[in-house]
Amino acid sequence: MNNIMNVPEIFGSDVFNEAVMKERLRPEIFNAWKQCIENSAPLELWVANEIAVAMKDWAIEKGATHYTHWFQPMTGITAEKHDSFIEPTSDGRVIMEFSGKSLVRGEPDASSFPSGGLRATFEARGYTAWDPTAFAFVKDGSLYIPTCFFSFTGAALDKKTPLLRSIDEVSREALRILRLFGDHETKRVVTCVGAEQEYFLLPKDMYAKREDLRLTGRTLFGALPPKGQELDDHYFGTIRTRVSNFMKDLDEQLWRLGILSKTKHNETAPCQHEIAPIYTDANSACDANQIIMMVMKKCAAKHNLVCLLHEKPFAGVNGSGKHNNWSLATDSGDNLFSPGKTPRQNARFLVFLAAFIKGVDEYQDFLRCTVASAGNDHRLGSHEAPPAIISIFLGDELNAVVNSIINGTNYTDPEKSVMRIGVDVLPAIPKDTTDRNRTSPLAFTGNKFEFRMLGSSQSIAGPNIALNTIMAEMLGEFADELEQAEDFDAALQKIVCRTFSQHQRIIFNGNGYSVKWTEEAARRGLSNYSSTAKCLPTYVSQKNIDLVTKHGIYTEDEFRARYEIHQDAYRKIINIEAKTCVDMTLHQILPAAMRYSRDLTKGILSKKELGLSYDAEMQIAQQLSRATDTLYQCCERLQRDLVHIPEDKESLVIYYREQIVADMDLLRAQADILESLTDKSYWPYPTYSDLLFY
Repeated sequence: MNNIMNVPEIFGSDVFNEAVMKERLRPEIFNAWKQCIENSAPLELWVANEIAVAMKDWAIEKGATHYTHWFQPMTGITAEKHDSFIEPTSDGRVIMEFSGKSLVRGEPDASSFPSGGLRATFEARGYTAWDPTAFAFVKDGSLYIPTCFFSFTGAALDKKTPLLRSIDEVSREALRILRLFGDHETKRVVTCVGAEQEYFLLPKDMYAKREDLRLTGRTLFGALPPKGQELDDHYFGTIRTRVSNFMKDLDEQLWRLGILSKTKHNETAPCQHEIAPIYTDANSACDANQIIMMVMKKCAAKHNLVCLLHEKPFAGVNGSGKHNNWSLATDSGDNLFSPGKTPRQNARFLVFLAAFIKGVDEYQDFLRCTVASAGNDHRLGSHEAPPAIISIFLGDELNAVVNSIINGTNYTDPEKSVMRIGVDVLPAIPKDTTDRNRTSPLAFTGNKFEFRMLGSSQSIAGPNIALNTIMAEMLGEFADELEQAEDFDAALQKIVCRTFSQHQRIIFNGNGYSVKWTEEAARRGLSNYSSTAKCLPTYVSQKNIDLVTKHGIYTEDEFRARYEIHQDAYRKIINIEAKTCVDMTLHQILPAAMRYSRDLTKGILSKKELGLSYDAEMQIAQQLSRATDTLYQCCERLQRDLVHIPEDKESLVIYYREQIVADMDLLRAQADILESLTDKSYWPYPTYSDLLFY
């Protein structure tokens, strides 16, 4: 039997992609769709009808019986409601129908999705609208149609709609710059993204025995095992057979869905792994990352495993992030962050680089907010992830270029000539030849920036919306100035030099984990928000509101709604974790410790009657007794503080961070002491040793 996988043959086989459309649609229908994509032209209903019929026939051939408008509400995950293709006939039979109206628009019940006040709970109506720039696909017997999600009033209730707006906006402003450089061929600038995804795999049976994992996605208790990740023997190590089988299955499923799954390997922590797709346009990348997370969980279940996407499932070992590689390119594939071979190409590169540096510096708080979550609070700033301080790593050579422009010297030989932009004396700028900085939140890696602060469970839409919008703002400012300039080259030199000079504080090439950097960042005036509770209020600063409303990414109501949702999600997550802590303490940990203590006491009494020594048992029993009493007191304190919750929303988030999280930390510390004292046969759930070294 031939089990060899023909990857080119299966790749995209479950996707209604451009090749399938060209084959199945009449030329005029296919061209109308292409015009819709390339020129943002409206798609007429008769065109949609023909596409819908072809899409339905293709999906049925693939085994689909249902269709769903697949959308991305503000929960951070995807949503779907499945309707069958069946329609009744007069003779009691059914036919399989799917109209253009059904393709273009749906009406799911929106009452239970978070809206941040954009609509009341009793106003259930929500609409989905087909995103014709994203391909439909078949999975699990249903045709999935990527859609936007909005309210009856037209307010965006999802993550895709603002992303599409930001993609259009940065393209519009980037084209203004390209036209000034004489490029009249490029019709569109494409935001490109590649999102590396980290995750943990655990045995399903062990996962099922831990209430904290099932309810919160992370271990709320757990003493450190004798061995952790200190030997670095898991990173890039041999992949275990069970995990390898999962990865092979995962790759095949993703390839069938047209997702460019490229790299897989073991990560630093035990049971931690990574998958990385090939770079693609931002809209496709965001959809693909949601599909990857969804498929990983289902695929893991097939292999009796559970995929954990929480940012910090285990204390004391590395958590999981998501590295968001971001860049801009022309529609012909010319990367605008790639240093060129001619002075003009280099000048263009430096303009885009300057815009990025200025934007990140001026909107560092906005970027920090886009990666803020209860889960990521456990990870950012630890010696495993970027610090909570936003900075940019350029590498030694590119940093030398920036400094030479600021100082008016040539970066190869200060004695030779002044570095001028846009004229022939500008030397070639080398591509990245510097070692990667794993501690940098935003690292330049040759022709793109790697935004490394994202949490593993979050949608990548928010951070990319922010990057696109910030870049659009800066490019727009530059274009306004350059379009009015009498001497383009002189104005260009002035802008780039001024920008690098005024915003060099955001550039840092050193160790982001060091205490010295924290102190240096404070001297530079960079913000350092160590938690979600501290940074969230800056999200709705007037500066950020002005930015997103100016570029039409959000209305002010839409933007404030997202702030409300972030706050609410943080509070609810901590509340669930706290209540789970109480439940596990009272119903699992304390009873287990008490049983062991009782049996230990019986043993002491038996030895005492026999005149035998019982010093060891007595020592353990006394430690158990003290730890048990302290644990109960900590649990009472957490319960009491959960009752006295402030009503003010602003105070609420701070209270959960400073009071409830602190209570949980104290409770955990005592529970972990008890775990180390208690006979393992009494302990009510799998330990870290069981979970990480199965």
